[in-house]
Amino acid sequence: MFPFAPSDPRRRRVRFRPAGAAALALGLAAVTGCSGGGSGSSDDTVKIGLVASLSGTYEPVGTELRDGFKLYLDTHGNKLGGRKVELIVADEGDGPPTAVPAATKLVKKDKVDVLTGLVGGGSVNAVLPLTQQAKIPFLGSNARPPVKDIEYVWTTSFLSDEPGKAIAPYIKDKVDGPVYAIGPDYQGGHDELRGFTEEFERVKGKLANPDGKTTWTPFPKTTNFMPYFAEIAKTDAKAVYCFYAGKAAIDFAKQYAQSDIADLPLYTAFVTEGSVLQAQGPAAKDIYSVLNYAADLDNEANRTFAADWTAEHDTQPTTYAMASYDAAAVLDKAIADAAKDGDVTPQTINKAIAGLGQIDSPRGAWEFGDKAHSPVQTWYLRQVRPDGSKLANVMVQDLATLGS
Repeated sequence: MFPFAPSDPRRRRVRFRPAGAAALALGLAAVTGCSGGGSGSSDDTVKIGLVASLSGTYEPVGTELRDGFKLYLDTHGNKLGGRKVELIVADEGDGPPTAVPAATKLVKKDKVDVLTGLVGGGSVNAVLPLTQQAKIPFLGSNARPPVKDIEYVWTTSFLSDEPGKAIAPYIKDKVDGPVYAIGPDYQGGHDELRGFTEEFERVKGKLANPDGKTTWTPFPKTTNFMPYFAEIAKTDAKAVYCFYAGKAAIDFAKQYAQSDIADLPLYTAFVTEGSVLQAQGPAAKDIYSVLNYAADLDNEANRTFAADWTAEHDTQPTTYAMASYDAAAVLDKAIADAAKDGDVTPQTINKAIAGLGQIDSPRGAWEFGDKAHSPVQTWYLRQVRPDGSKLANVMVQDLATLGS
């Protein structure tokens, strides 16, 4: 499935530099008019609804989901599968209270053919009844919790427990002693830390938490992590594992570097991913992270994606942008396949997604698993290191292939 085996020496790292000052034009064609067939689209237009956190704690994540999808549209003539696209973007905010009204408008009033995006696992669970009742595909582009009815549910990112599951054996091998687990007290945090703690226990690792369970920080109100670090310092922890993203990740990393446990190795999912890395500055140096993408992966799809992204944003691309870019790529292929077989409807698009097979992606080739409709893909260990004049998440090694 993957172009190179994990140990293949041909899989080199490559540095990407900004490709010039010229900005990409990210305008979308204005499309009006609706027709029948159970869709809000005109005959040659597909309506895509994208819900992402454009305000609140996860604004940095949601912005990149939006921009990754837009980048694919802009570099493909604002068309998917040969059809014009009307992209309608809505704000997810910090979770279900704002995500559900946003998605309801897209599904019931705007009558989109596909819904994509969603940063939070709680938002996914709250929104899915809408898409399932309407029988339109939900193509998520960020971490997703397990779902029982997956007929119309897909993700181009991963299941929320997979990052921790991928890195736990590595941490057990590298850390000589107990590891302290900490994360935010909400659906995504529970899933992310569960993946780590269950796998860590399976490989005979020991948690340094006094009760042997993850320590939870209230979400989204926790901005001062120093009391938690003081408690970690009282344990026999030899390392820390955590999951935080967005603004919380900035606070966590900066305060960690100033705390009594600054010398403990920090292993994370997401803490240094995206624009937060520049905001963290030197505090992020040496932090390890596990993700399904690294900006310096050397393959043709990533060279194209990274060059296009840096030309527009003058920063390294991230897993958030990549997964949303891939969501557009999936729809590009699926809509084209649906058109070959007849009408392009939410149902025919969904059927076409199921039959796509391998996706050529900046992360490396992947495909949807039959069990959970999530990518079967490689996971990478990265570390924040100097890359030229800036700090970057540099790929260290492959960790595992997971997905179902």
